[in-house]
Amino acid sequence: MERKIINTGDGSATIHIPEWNEQYHSKHGALQEAMHVFIKMGLDFTIAEFDKFELSILEIGFGTGLNALLTAFYGSTVKIDYTGVEAYPVKPEELEVLDYASVLPDFDTAEAVFNKMHQIDWEKSAAITSNFSLKKQEKTFQEIEDQDTFDLIYFDAFGARVQPELWTEDIFLKMYNSLKVNGVLVTYAAKGSVRRAMQAVGFTVERLPGPPGKREMLRAVKK
Repeated sequence: MERKIINTGDGSATIHIPEWNEQYHSKHGALQEAMHVFIKMGLDFTIAEFDKFELSILEIGFGTGLNALLTAFYGSTVKIDYTGVEAYPVKPEELEVLDYASVLPDFDTAEAVFNKMHQIDWEKSAAITSNFSLKKQEKTFQEIEDQDTFDLIYFDAFGARVQPELWTEDIFLKMYNSLKVNGVLVTYAAKGSVRRAMQAVGFTVERLPGPPGKREMLRAVKK
């Protein structure tokens, strides 16, 4: 499937899939979306709400590694064990063009972290910084069978318009089972069908203001 690098509204880049007319991140701003949905509404909320000093995070759709990079960069006050699941890894030449380190305040540190994230072996946990370890898993979301493992899930799959099978009760039940009690799931999505699927498997769900270009997003908690 053809993939093209495009610039988004905030100057950061993302990958565009012409066949689906879909992007890995928001065309209104890849960096702004990731910071709002996953860092502010996910990472920052979970640390503050549940007084966390250590976090186990699962990312559904590791993709370009932007969310992992931002988590390592802005979550340095806590110890983070990060798992990124991706069925179709991004190519090295695509990662080089994305150049996410250039949009962060400390270029040298961000570049070193980003490069190491993509150089480590798949299926093996590795220390990226003193407070951030990463394990990349190449598999489909349907293969996830973790139980009571994670404090926080970044649900960053392609949209329900192009991959509706990733936004079903079956998938969200896997997410629910993967979380510890008081575990949090955040996603850029806000469709009613997605919210109802989350609620059907036991999540308490709230609508929140969305990132630029999107009115709402969802945050779910396993009570």
